[in-house]
Amino acid sequence: MKRLSLFLFSYIIVVFALFLFSFTQVDLSLTLSQSSFWQILQKQFQYLGFFNRPLSSAIFSVIAVLLFVFYLSFLYLAKKDKLKLSSTKILVLVTFIILVFSYNAFSYDLFNYIFDAKILTHYGQNPYLHKPLDFVQDPMLNFMRWTHRLYPYGPSWLILTVPLSFIGLNFFLPTFFLFKLLIGLTYLGSVYLIYKISKILFPGSAIFNTVFFAFNPLVLIEGLVSAHNDFPLVFFALLAIYLYLVKRKILSFVSLIFSIGIKFSTGALLPVFGLIYYLERTSKKIPWESIFLLSVVLSLVAVIFATLRTTFQPWYLIFPISMGAFISRKYYIFIPTLISSIFLTALYVAYVYMTDYAKDYPEVAGNIVYGGLLIMLFTTVLFYLINRFSPKH
Repeated sequence: MKRLSLFLFSYIIVVFALFLFSFTQVDLSLTLSQSSFWQILQKQFQYLGFFNRPLSSAIFSVIAVLLFVFYLSFLYLAKKDKLKLSSTKILVLVTFIILVFSYNAFSYDLFNYIFDAKILTHYGQNPYLHKPLDFVQDPMLNFMRWTHRLYPYGPSWLILTVPLSFIGLNFFLPTFFLFKLLIGLTYLGSVYLIYKISKILFPGSAIFNTVFFAFNPLVLIEGLVSAHNDFPLVFFALLAIYLYLVKRKILSFVSLIFSIGIKFSTGALLPVFGLIYYLERTSKKIPWESIFLLSVVLSLVAVIFATLRTTFQPWYLIFPISMGAFISRKYYIFIPTLISSIFLTALYVAYVYMTDYAKDYPEVAGNIVYGGLLIMLFTTVLFYLINRFSPKH
């Protein structure tokens, strides 16, 4: 018991290291605080992140490797029923508390979320008609990207973010952490709902399924560090599933529509809900494992469409991973998720080492993504063949 406690505490230290590392990536044009002490500290962190990239990428690599070691260890402990619900709750909560205060180290999207709401609350304009570049005098443009695009999301995201923009009173740091808190809470809510849904449908795998999503390093980086709005859409999609299971079907439909209104990709679940409703009305048994497998497949179709429309991004896989969590013991879910998570986290090693505006970065990133895809497919097929043709005893 004492050894397990020490092991869990070691994980928390690694999470705290990720929190500290995130501040090495603070944009050089952004000052988070006017405090002289903080500015000295920020410059030291920025020097490591921007002017000593070999060391910075080496540090991040160690943190990433350790996160995967703990992730696989937690999955093993959950499989052996040695990771109790109480320990899982504490680890999830501490991870949330630490990383929700991190800097959005690997993405600038959070700044766009803040500015989109600001267009409405501060400038009184419609973000569907006005882009950030229309407000060239705003100091936020100094450290933003994608300032040339109009608002690309659904109205649900504005419903969630506009109140935070009002509360922030156009002060950057409070608004920044309010947005981080919103997305962090939807990570927390998603973890909770995966557990609750699993307890209803797959009670023997509830903790394993929860760990599979909650401690995945890619999920932590994209959800609690970079704070992408894929997590609110996942939360409301999971809430729709849970509400359906507890016979609150109208609220379930409302939650699903709200999820679709954030970023549209969860529209892929409409046929799934239609199928569930049909099976229920015709008094047929609902094959929940097949239902979630279909959800994973359709969510991957949504990822393909999003990739064709723009370009592939690692956080696009958060939606499929959340659906796959319920059948995570299946090799055709576990192996692809693990390998893709490893390679997409490795993508950020290249990001830290080179920056995404380096001349060779697109080629290196493409090699990592496509190499990971090939290894993922090869490993999954190999595992299938071994199981298919190995002698049965």
